[in-house]
Formats: sequence, C-alpha cells, structure tokens
Amino acid sequence: MKKLLFIPILAMFVVALQAQTAFNVNTSSSVVVWTGYKVTGKHTGTVKIKSGTLQFTDGMLTAGNFELDMTTVKDTDLEGEWAAKLEGHLKSDDFLGVEQHPTSTLTVTRAIPQDSKGNYKVIGNLTIKGITKEIKFFANVQENKGGISATGKLTIDRSEYNMRYGSGSFFDGLGDKTIYDEFDLEVSLVASK
Repeated sequence: MKKLLFIPILAMFVVALQAQTAFNVNTSSSVVVWTGYKVTGKHTGTVKIKSGTLQFTDGMLTAGNFELDMTTVKDTDLEGEWAAKLEGHLKSDDFLGVEQHPTSTLTVTRAIPQDSKGNYKVIGNLTIKGITKEIKFFANVQENKGGISATGKLTIDRSEYNMRYGSGSFFDGLGDKTIYDEFDLEVSLVASK
C-alpha cells in the first residue's frame, strides 16, 4: 500500500521540479511586418499584436499563444489615398474579412530546439478568417535582462485561408495583375514575466 501511495507523490514531485514560466508579450514593443508579393513587385506593412504569451519549461520554449488585431493592418510602402485604398482592400472579404474576423490567432503546439543558440523549429495552428491550418517555421528566442526577445518568419499560403483574389492558382489570364499566394510575416517579440 505504501508503494502505491509513493508513485503518485513522486510523479507530483517531478512535475513540480519542472520550472514553468510564462512571459507576456509587450504589444507596444513587438512588431509584425507583412509582405505580399505580386508579379510587378510587392507591398509591405504592419499588423498589431493584441495579446500574446510564451511558455517555457526548464528554460526551454514549449508553447505560446498570440492574437493579431487584423483591423490594424497598415500599408507602409504607399502614401495617402493609395495606402488607404490598399488597406481597405486588404480588410475586405477579398482578403482578411475583418468585419467578421477581426482577429487571427497562432497557437504554438511544439517547439523543437535546433541548437544551443536559441533556435527552434516551431509547429503551431494558425487561424485566419476562422480557418485553422498547421504551420511550421523557424524562430530564435533569447533571454535578456529578465525578459525574452524572439524573432521568426512565417510564410503563409493565403489561398488556404479563403483569400483567392488575384490568385493565379484559381484565375486564368491575370497577367501582371497576378498576386502570389504566399505572403510573409516577420515577427519580432519582446516579452516579460
């Protein structure tokens, strides 16, 4: 009987020894830059992080959860009415559909260390326009002054999230009006306990 009691107590002790720490993303110091590509060039801009956390166990990244405010999509390579026109189109149902889907989320389900320099292969679930797909990308995480900084680049196929406008994968004869399916998100996070 004593042995049967000992096993669950030992298991609880081992779990307690695993130091788990959560870091909250500083949304004003963190940046997400998007880049969309077309036959004749590209456009870049930003989108704000609404909230986010990174979870660590024994000093290693193990999970995370992020929410992007898609209503804040901004173009940074155009000016005036051209920028406003592009931003309005990106927010429309042709692309992000922000009226019905004001936020997008990324939930990190696994983080696989690649080396001793803070590099990870990250696997997670990305939800855009209510559609969730698994995504894989590489990230670098560094601890500094009691906080965390992290960078990563995600390449996303917009057609998987019902954003088909101008896609050569779905429409013929677009010529130089073709917008490529893949776009990039470059993320720079600052987080603290």
